[in-house]
Amino acid sequence: MLAFLLLKNTMSKSYACIGLQNPKSPENVGSVMRAAGCYGVNSVFYTGRRYDVAKPFYTDTQNAYQKLPLIGVEDLASVVPLGCVPIAVELVAGAKPLPSYKHPPRAFYIFGPEDGSLSKAVTDFCSETIYVPTDGCMNLAATVNVILYDRLAKGDDFSYHHAALKHQS
Repeated sequence: MLAFLLLKNTMSKSYACIGLQNPKSPENVGSVMRAAGCYGVNSVFYTGRRYDVAKPFYTDTQNAYQKLPLIGVEDLASVVPLGCVPIAVELVAGAKPLPSYKHPPRAFYIFGPEDGSLSKAVTDFCSETIYVPTDGCMNLAATVNVILYDRLAKGDDFSYHHAALKHQS
């Protein structure tokens, strides 16, 4: 398994991080961490105090937090990784629909809380804003999964499982 993880990291030509603005619950953060681990995200940052009050990873069944940094910060604008495009994920006028969106090679996706929207301060420093066209709202973890899957599906290395599957034949 370790060799597969090393292969996965060397195959990837992209770099992606996640920012969470004041996530609502440890269940949300745990589910985001699980998705981040599945899709090869490099780190997750969060702001706010709600998560700090109750940190158990109830829904991170893969224990992604053991190998993927989860870092509390005061301000997401101050931690945009070098060369990453900050991208707000928000349903607002002028946002680009995900089906036609081309993901940058280095991205910092920023999501708001389930019970609110991203602050204007966050959307102002983001270079782009995207949204998932749906009939109604998805929860935070579902939105993260859809964005990361779309990134993977549209990218050059669309499946980290190719090497493992070839060896099973």
